[in-house]
Amino acid sequence: MTITERHQLILQKLQDNGRVDIQELSDELQVSGVTIRKDLKLLEEKNLLFRTKGGGSISNPYAVERTINEKEYINSDQKKKIARAALSLIDQTDSIIIGSGTTVFELARVLHPTKHLTVITPALRVALELCNRPNVDILQMGGLIHHSSASAAGAFGEKLLEEISCGLLFIGVDGIDPDFGLSITNLAEASLVKKMIHVAQQVVVMADHTKFGRRGIGRICGTEQVDFVITDSGAPLDSVKQLEEKGVKVVMAQ
Repeated sequence: MTITERHQLILQKLQDNGRVDIQELSDELQVSGVTIRKDLKLLEEKNLLFRTKGGGSISNPYAVERTINEKEYINSDQKKKIARAALSLIDQTDSIIIGSGTTVFELARVLHPTKHLTVITPALRVALELCNRPNVDILQMGGLIHHSSASAAGAFGEKLLEEISCGLLFIGVDGIDPDFGLSITNLAEASLVKKMIHVAQQVVVMADHTKFGRRGIGRICGTEQVDFVITDSGAPLDSVKQLEEKGVKVVMAQ
């Protein structure tokens, strides 16, 4: 097995399980632990994983993660305004995907459709919020649940997406950079978000002004794949102009 093939296998195991173990990889690939450590070091240098004691992880073991409840209080007024602005886009479709994150969760809170709507989601909180809502059917995506987002990621959810299409995708992001594109900080969810973008007819990004000019570790798409960005009045005007020049419709929530 070549070094490239080893790296591909390691990254696939990371995507499926969220972590890898040096001894397990050494046994499976029939190479020394020293070789696996060198592989993990190279992959870390490319920002594709984080080395940990005895292995590697898809998430930063040294990062201080905020709980979902803590995140809800950050720019909460802007998030509510963004969610209300997003509602107007749903009228003409019968199926949507709502991703994970506190901003898109606000959309679930205010969503009360007058006609039938199928909501596809990897987020447990979105499904629980909507499961008893009139006119709403839920398609819950499965997979490994990440504790900081209470949302599924991995091969199970991606497999489901191979069989469906939907009208609108609503996603939150951690970074919006007109040149780099859109990004998130959770590598475990990045692959699933890419699949969701692929099956959606239109992509709607819901992000407050603090996400502009930032880059998360996991790039999910370029701006050419985004139809709408819904943000608040604090968004930097130069970035807004750049997005609009690239064909993105930017909505300032009031």
